Amino acid sequence: MKQTSDSLRRENIILLSLLLFGLVFWVFFPSIHGAFIEFDDRAYVTGNAHVTSGLTLRNIVWAISHGEDANWHPVTQWSFILDYQLYGLKPWGYHLTNVLLHAVNTVLVFLVLRRMTGATWRSLMVAVLFGLHPLRVESVAWISERKDVLSMLFWMLTLWAYVRYARCVTSGACQVTGTDHASSPTTCHPSLFYGLALFFFALGLMSKPMVVTLPFVLLLLDFWPCERQSRRCMLVLMVEKVPFFLLAALVSAVTFVVQRNADMMRDLAGLSFNARLGNALVSYARYLGKMFWPSNLCAFYPHPGHWPLEEVLFATLLVLCISLIAFILRHQRPYLFTGWFWFVGTLVPVIGLVQVGAQSMADRYTYIPSVGILMALVWETCRMTRKWRCQNIALGATTGVLAFVCIALTRHQIGYWKDGVTVWQRAIAVTRNNYAAHNMLGRAWFLQRQVNEAIRELQEVVRLNPDFAEAYCNLGRAYVSQGQLDEAIAYYQKALDVRPDYVAAHNSLGSLLLQKGRADQVMIHCQRALELEPDNVTARNNLGFAFSLMGRLDEAAAQLQKVVEIQPDNEVAQNNLGSVLLRMGRVDEAIGHFHSALNLQPNSAETHNNLAGALLSKRQMDEAIHEFQEAARLQPDGPEIHRNLGYALGRQGRLDEAIRELQEALRLKPDYAEASNDLVIALGIKEKQTNQPAASTKP
Repeated sequence: MKQTSDSLRRENIILLSLLLFGLVFWVFFPSIHGAFIEFDDRAYVTGNAHVTSGLTLRNIVWAISHGEDANWHPVTQWSFILDYQLYGLKPWGYHLTNVLLHAVNTVLVFLVLRRMTGATWRSLMVAVLFGLHPLRVESVAWISERKDVLSMLFWMLTLWAYVRYARCVTSGACQVTGTDHASSPTTCHPSLFYGLALFFFALGLMSKPMVVTLPFVLLLLDFWPCERQSRRCMLVLMVEKVPFFLLAALVSAVTFVVQRNADMMRDLAGLSFNARLGNALVSYARYLGKMFWPSNLCAFYPHPGHWPLEEVLFATLLVLCISLIAFILRHQRPYLFTGWFWFVGTLVPVIGLVQVGAQSMADRYTYIPSVGILMALVWETCRMTRKWRCQNIALGATTGVLAFVCIALTRHQIGYWKDGVTVWQRAIAVTRNNYAAHNMLGRAWFLQRQVNEAIRELQEVVRLNPDFAEAYCNLGRAYVSQGQLDEAIAYYQKALDVRPDYVAAHNSLGSLLLQKGRADQVMIHCQRALELEPDNVTARNNLGFAFSLMGRLDEAAAQLQKVVEIQPDNEVAQNNLGSVLLRMGRVDEAIGHFHSALNLQPNSAETHNNLAGALLSKRQMDEAIHEFQEAARLQPDGPEIHRNLGYALGRQGRLDEAIRELQEALRLKPDYAEASNDLVIALGIKEKQTNQPAASTKP
């Protein structure tokens, strides 16, 4: 009879898990209709050549050996590469992966809490509130926050493996009443579960470094619910966590170096420690507030610099009081101690004591910490209502009402994640003086080719923060798109006045000066950029172009060769190097680089045109004409391509076709002298052939 009861119980747990998964998946499913958000999504996915070149050994190794956009998270990058292999650049596929992972995480919260505590319904309540809360929207609906949902997956798997390990090594540890979790001698392998916990922890760190706090949470779980801590074994428990702490320290060091090298600590580096501590304390209070009253949620909360003293004092008092209560009641209500310090501790890496970026807080940072608070609240609520006659009905109804409210708020919040414009308009609407959001909205408008709207937003940025160099750089790009090159140059120069070591501004200004043929000035900016970032491929490519314009072909080839060595999949550099080598008479080498460029980007009309020119110089007429024709197909409005094709056809004696191509070149560019000369020659030859007397046929 007991076996039948246990079987039914397992079936019920499976059914509850499936229902929970389905509910969370349904609530977040509308997020799959969202677009890529230019902020971070471009760096991680759409503009990342390693992701968009698919699943290869080289890209897998790259994810381990390189940081991306001031983050080191190879497992997250691997997941994006796999998504690209499955979906290409269709955003719905990436969103679907996020939704599935979040639904799985919610089920894991339920199952792991149940295994740790034996409390099925309380664990389910925590999981429901975690999975449906509107604070989860940013982590799920923003493709770049794949690192949140992935790290949480491995976090929960680490806890599962650790609890199994703890049961094996400690007789009577993690006592669970009313469950069937007792380990048998045949299934208890402590070293296996310890190894799994360490493995899952490593994967979590490689998904998002915020997971570094997990060893501290394991010590909290030793206190409750595992009840392993005592004066006698505390040292043993600490030694047991040493490999976890070593991994955490290693990843913390790597993350610090990557973010420092990426200048992520620049924006608010001038803040005093007191200012950063004040923001940290206020942020704890704000996170609690948004968990209980999730209003005015958005993608970016600007840092005020210094909070009013009364707000800092209130937040300090709140945090200290709750911490003191949790400590005093740690024996009577151990779940308060574990839950509260889970929340406080897991926020430490992102609370702003070491300021990274310009935000004061972020909804996504609550993804893992919220479980601790919810756990403490649910367990305390159940304790306070334990004498109620209809406790189960009351708590079930309350959970249902809260779930319904969360569903409504979450669905509403998902609507703000349609695209970059809606995301940043929302941030501007619910915050004040949010220059960063205005800047991102300007970039979003620019990507949608609404340049006037972009310029308006970017000008608002420089009004709010005249020292924000990125806004001047973005204004420069906007004016370039409108053909106002002098205005663009002025804004790029302003960006450099504000921030002389701004590599992106040096590169953008160098590229623009190349268009104006001012090679000597280009070299100044490229060389400065390379002093700051020796492996910056944009600067080296521009420098190679500048040397080429000045006729210094050997130096141009050397710079472009270096670009190709650093970034072999850079199609532009391969094409540019081929062009320089062709001018140097190294035709075969040039052809090799043109072919490499076309392997990377088969639809490049410029590269087809350049390859055709190289083939023409080797008198491979048929191959050259084929490449010119392919270039003309890809870029039918290119007068130079039509002129080149006409010239090649004329060389092969196909005068009618040559004349048509040359006429098309002149139609596209009426003052095209070279095409006009070629057309005169072709018409002259055709006229001679027409007027030439027919050969005699007399015997």
